[in-house]
Amino acid sequence: MPILPDIPKAEAAIIELSNVFRASSKLAVVKSEPALTRAARDYAKFLATTTIFSHEADGRRPIDRIKAAGYQPCSTAENLAWMSDGRGFETRDLAMRMVEGWKKSPPHRKNLELPFVTETGVAIAKVRGEDKYISVQLFGRPAALQYAFQIENTGGTAVDYSAFGKDMRIENNTIIRHTACEPGEVTFQLKPGGLLSKAAIVRQEARDGHVYKLTRGKSGDIAVEVSTTPSK
Repeated sequence: MPILPDIPKAEAAIIELSNVFRASSKLAVVKSEPALTRAARDYAKFLATTTIFSHEADGRRPIDRIKAAGYQPCSTAENLAWMSDGRGFETRDLAMRMVEGWKKSPPHRKNLELPFVTETGVAIAKVRGEDKYISVQLFGRPAALQYAFQIENTGGTAVDYSAFGKDMRIENNTIIRHTACEPGEVTFQLKPGGLLSKAAIVRQEARDGHVYKLTRGKSGDIAVEVSTTPSK
């Protein structure tokens, strides 16, 4: 008789082992989340009934299944794995094999090491009539945890800038609020003010809660002031 693992304990072990790996990379732990777990379980059960093994085997993307399960995502990722052995699996051994497989695969390892995810959902399903197990691991950062920062321009002229790879412009006496799922970089292209001034490119880390104030100094140049207090 093949060894039958305790599936709920194996699922918990996958989360535990994933967090041990994240901690080794100085990353925050991810916590089990009901909607992500529901999405993972539904898809694991589906994959256990079909010969197709892919992230879109049911005709939907991972984010579509996650939303359908009631999770409002800011960012998400999905790992899939299957293990088969006629001898069966000990509970923790099955979990270890799943996680080790992901660690050895660059795309899956990248998901394990995502720095800004905060939640996870894990499910394992046994293929009927076979000693084969399917595992689905989901990662998420909820929409409620979006990063937000603000740009205020009182410098007397429009300023070109880019944020998260997108070129934009802020007019004078204008406030623009940005939200993003991950911290990034905001780059300002500041035009010269005085005759001897030179154009400058100023790069700032786009951090949550920061306010970037564009003001004109005595020299006539536009300067970037960073604070955490928006203008009233």
